[in-house]
Amino acid sequence: MKTEFARNNRTFDFFSAHVEKIAETIKTDAEKLKLDWHTYAMAVLCANAPVIREHYAEADFSLQAMAEAFGMMIVKVEAREFHRAELLEKVDQLSQELEKSRLRLHEENRQVVETLQKEYNVRRIIGRCPAMRQVVAQALAIARRPINTLILGPSGTGKEIFAKTIHYHSPRRDAPFVAVNCTAIPDSLFESEMFGIEKGVATGVSARRGLVEEASGGTLFLDELADMSLPNQAKLLRVLEEREVLRVGSARPVPVDIKVIAATNVDLRQAVAQGRFRQDLYYRLNVAELTLPPLHERGDDILLLARHLLAQHAHNMERSALSLAPATQQCLLAYDWPGNVRELSNEMERAAALTVDTVIRPSDLSPKLLAALARHGGIKTADTSPREPLPDIQTTFNLEQAERLLVQRALDACQSNKSRAAELLGITREGLRKKLLRLDRTAAHGHDGEDA
Repeated sequence: MKTEFARNNRTFDFFSAHVEKIAETIKTDAEKLKLDWHTYAMAVLCANAPVIREHYAEADFSLQAMAEAFGMMIVKVEAREFHRAELLEKVDQLSQELEKSRLRLHEENRQVVETLQKEYNVRRIIGRCPAMRQVVAQALAIARRPINTLILGPSGTGKEIFAKTIHYHSPRRDAPFVAVNCTAIPDSLFESEMFGIEKGVATGVSARRGLVEEASGGTLFLDELADMSLPNQAKLLRVLEEREVLRVGSARPVPVDIKVIAATNVDLRQAVAQGRFRQDLYYRLNVAELTLPPLHERGDDILLLARHLLAQHAHNMERSALSLAPATQQCLLAYDWPGNVRELSNEMERAAALTVDTVIRPSDLSPKLLAALARHGGIKTADTSPREPLPDIQTTFNLEQAERLLVQRALDACQSNKSRAAELLGITREGLRKKLLRLDRTAAHGHDGEDA
């Protein structure tokens, strides 16, 4: 038994060294002849057994032993080919899944870009005044050119909206739009955040691209530019001049292709004169300049924006459509809007949240707006006698006093006709009656009261 086992082992050892190549050759020949390769292999083995036995007599082969060894090699070759085929099938499956994921991601990105393009379409910019028409025309002209742009204007005028509008109307619309708040990046992190960092600079730090590199091919938007420190201004200038970034910890610069749009509410010319802003960076960025007008200079655009914003907030709050009473419109037009469109949006959100009616009335507005109406004589009266001045809203914030003066002026304008005065105020006659009762009651008691 041991002798037979040893003999078979010697046979197997022999074939281990030679049979895989032999088996593959036999299989190839069998495929060419269109024969079952197992049968063909055994036929070849039997046909050549005398020669093999004669040539390797010292191995003491028997046909059975050779067949067993050869069969084991066949199994080994088949197993290897099976695993190879299985692996190729898995690779093919993974490749198909990867391609599907790539196509799905591409489609999602396309949809996102289309949505953003629609959202920031110039036709959606609300404004009919000459100043806004001119700004929109300038923005479209800037979008078509690969030039750096400086957007100026008071806080809340929509500088980032115009930056995105320029980007999504430019040939770079399919590439990234990367917004950077220059006030939010500490000086110690400026280089790593803006230009990237290499692996191994510090323990546990992995390599990553900076914001400038992320924006390559697209648009880099630098908001609140004037708040950037002078040393960081110098670093940014080098990137704009060389069109390349140097990651922290790297000696190899990375080329970048960016269009820079910067925004600020600061007079940069004055900042340059005062030494707070680099002159060379100012001229590098100010290839094209876009100046947004403050809201109080846009006339009836205030009402257009108010209705639009009111509709948005009502929708977000799942409320029915809201409208502005005539007296409310007068309040909006009389106010100076130091916070511009952002402040108007906040005011419309407040009104949409607090009103119990479907019509926004002056009483739904902030006291400062009622004060502005009374201060500017928004309600015309036939009485030419001096009016009681409205208390300084900055020091009192007394809604009751402002409301009392507003109601009185409406009554004066209508010769005490309560129906006409109520219409002028944008409320019902019954609402005016209750308001007068409340005002009389609070005047008698010397404190604020509740509506009856």
